[in-house]
Amino acid sequence: MADRVTVIGWDGSPLTDAARSALGAATLVAGAAHHLALPEVPPRAERIRLGSVALAARRIAQHRGTAVVLADGDPGFFGVVRTLRAPEYGLEVEVVPAVSSVASAFARAGMPWDDARIVVAHSRDLRRAVNVCRAHTKVAVLTSPGAGPAELALLLDGVHRTFVICEELGTDREQVTVLTSDKAADHVWRDPNVVIVVGGSPGGAAAQGTGWLAGHEVGHPTGPRGWGLPAHAYGGVLGEGESVQLRTAQLARLGPQVGDLVWDIGAGAGAAAVEAARFGAAVIAVDAAPESCERTAALARRHGVQLQVVHGRAPQILEDLPEPDVVRVGGGGADVVTACAARRPERIVTHAATRDEAESLGRALADGGYDVECALLQSVDLDTSAWVERERSVVFLLSGYRVPHP
Repeated sequence: MADRVTVIGWDGSPLTDAARSALGAATLVAGAAHHLALPEVPPRAERIRLGSVALAARRIAQHRGTAVVLADGDPGFFGVVRTLRAPEYGLEVEVVPAVSSVASAFARAGMPWDDARIVVAHSRDLRRAVNVCRAHTKVAVLTSPGAGPAELALLLDGVHRTFVICEELGTDREQVTVLTSDKAADHVWRDPNVVIVVGGSPGGAAAQGTGWLAGHEVGHPTGPRGWGLPAHAYGGVLGEGESVQLRTAQLARLGPQVGDLVWDIGAGAGAAAVEAARFGAAVIAVDAAPESCERTAALARRHGVQLQVVHGRAPQILEDLPEPDVVRVGGGGADVVTACAARRPERIVTHAATRDEAESLGRALADGGYDVECALLQSVDLDTSAWVERERSVVFLLSGYRVPHP
């Protein structure tokens, strides 16, 4: 095993004395081509072109001598340190940090970044990074080949954002470009790059104050505390199937989270869509009624969340929507459930007023390859001034869980 492993972050500025000392004593140096070309790399040191960090870690673990790993930015922030410290390699690592590429990108843009979400984009799961960009007003995306600005822009189709694209930070080829997301797909971008994605309407006090928690909007949280909120939190009038008890049960089964895309089909007044967005998920709310779409958009602004409202009738309107992770069907019947199941989301929830309707929806879920759960929910709203019944609701809650492939 290597006697000592030092990881040196490089942000384009001159190396520190500590970095020079470690590099001068190295018998093995791993890094990208531009790192290995640095004049401080000892001419007799073994050089490893850093492609797979795991392969490099295995080679370093077998090396007898002093190893140095060079990496762009802060190597402890979405960098090589995590892999090098994995137990299977048994490496003791010292780190000489540098300014992270995310900090450099925001500095070039002249923007604060304590309120930004930061994601890493890979071609295999790029849609999750895109969903974060849909759901949040400021996101820094650390890109990779095949998951760069152009690919981000293509998957954000229909959602307007501004891109600040920072190419080859810290080098003499550094370039910063600002353009709208619809123009980003028309260019070829150099790796590595960082994309700052900005847009949407921050809610409440987001534009003022100093904040207190990184990755969240500046100022106080918008909207009331909790979820499964009563009707008065949404203007006092909710449609059929939007009761607080049913909505709470549906959201609990869907479990929307950051990186997810939620379809809310038949969004009605928009309460479920807004609450899913408050969990940090990206949401597309679909309704055939223009007034429902307008109200959903207004509720989203009021609660300071980002969501996309689509006016149209399901199932036809669903064909052009991006792939969902979970789906709530607030109306439309078995045909809509069948269309949603064909897109293979992880979970689908819906409801029915009668047993016959519940059986029809359940068959649609089962035929689509889902395990089906059904519960009869009964709730009684009491007037607490006299403790008498004010309203009674009985509804069938259906949940479909995607059956994994064998």
